[in-house]
Amino acid sequence: MKTRTTPPHITACLLLILSMTFLPGITFPLGAQQEEQNRFSPINTAAPSLSIAPDARGGSMGDNGVASGADIASQYWNPAKYAFHYSNAGIGLSYTPWLRRIVNDVALAYLSGFYKIGYNDNQAVSASLRYFSLGEIAETMPSDPIPYNYLNPYEMAIDASYSRKLSELYSMAVSLRYIRSDMGDQSDAMTAGNSFAADVSGYLEKYVILGSSESLWTLGYHVSNIGTKISYDGGATNQFIPTMLKIGSGLLYPLDDYNRLGVYVDLGKYLVPSLPKSRGNTEEAQEAYDKLREEYNRMSFMTGIFRSFSDAPGGLEEELSEVNVSLGAEYSYNEQFFVRGGYYYENPNKGNRQYFSLGAGFRMNVFQLDAAYLISTVPNNPLDQTLRFSLSFDMDGIKNLFQ
Repeated sequence: MKTRTTPPHITACLLLILSMTFLPGITFPLGAQQEEQNRFSPINTAAPSLSIAPDARGGSMGDNGVASGADIASQYWNPAKYAFHYSNAGIGLSYTPWLRRIVNDVALAYLSGFYKIGYNDNQAVSASLRYFSLGEIAETMPSDPIPYNYLNPYEMAIDASYSRKLSELYSMAVSLRYIRSDMGDQSDAMTAGNSFAADVSGYLEKYVILGSSESLWTLGYHVSNIGTKISYDGGATNQFIPTMLKIGSGLLYPLDDYNRLGVYVDLGKYLVPSLPKSRGNTEEAQEAYDKLREEYNRMSFMTGIFRSFSDAPGGLEEELSEVNVSLGAEYSYNEQFFVRGGYYYENPNKGNRQYFSLGAGFRMNVFQLDAAYLISTVPNNPLDQTLRFSLSFDMDGIKNLFQ
């Protein structure tokens, strides 16, 4: 593999920051550089790879999936959808080569599955495993370019969910998750970070009449990664994990007996407080800043969730700028061929993730294959031309082959 001689801690953090905030896509005009830098305040979290959409279907619709129809990757988007899945069981694998314009050994792998249980199949259990590899990193000394050690930093999460229909129209789910973020250097100054988290989600679908057609209206919400903070230095400093609230809605409209069109919108907001900022170079300003940083470091994750709705330095206007928007559409023919598209928008001062996405899928009785492609709308974006691939298997279909 290609080695990189940048110090490992800086390299790992840099790759994650690049992948999640798109810093190269932001430029500061010379005359307003200081003002723009003061406005730029993305939400900072540990384990940011948890926010990467892992599957090709959601990725091809602008990272959208809270209220789209149930699929095998619903564990990430909204596990409450499993209770409405047409099949009794399924398993899927997704793979995303990440930051291929910069490096060639960073990738995200995602394995998910579910199984229906209970009377009338109105309950489901599901689980997933995600592994984000930062590749191989060479450690060198400033005086000697020959690597003396190789590190393999990674982030991973394993979770399990239980979903249940509470009525014919509505279901809920709860999830438990273990998170590990390992920068590869297990020294006295650097340790792996661990966290435990939970999700709460809900999903509603109802048939409505539009014109002469019966359409499916959907509504969903997902509060993810409600959990303990992560520390990489034995507890001296603590960082929030990417707790997020997503709300979505969609409409699936039958064009005729074989053709259907679904349109979906998701709104997302990190439930993480903003980092305090220094307000001057005086001794008093520095003391006030140090006090705020210490308060931030000691803040519990539950306090941080409630604080995240009202702590933005720019007030209500900045709070609203933290809301991300995802628009997606999916055309299907006979539930076998799929064409998808979407757009994702994040405010330039909050990370500047702005891109179109395209994708297609093909389904047989036994398996489904999907692919997605990202097209950035901001310059110098390292995620431009990112590909995602997903392969899923319907256990009912496999069972029928042997009957």
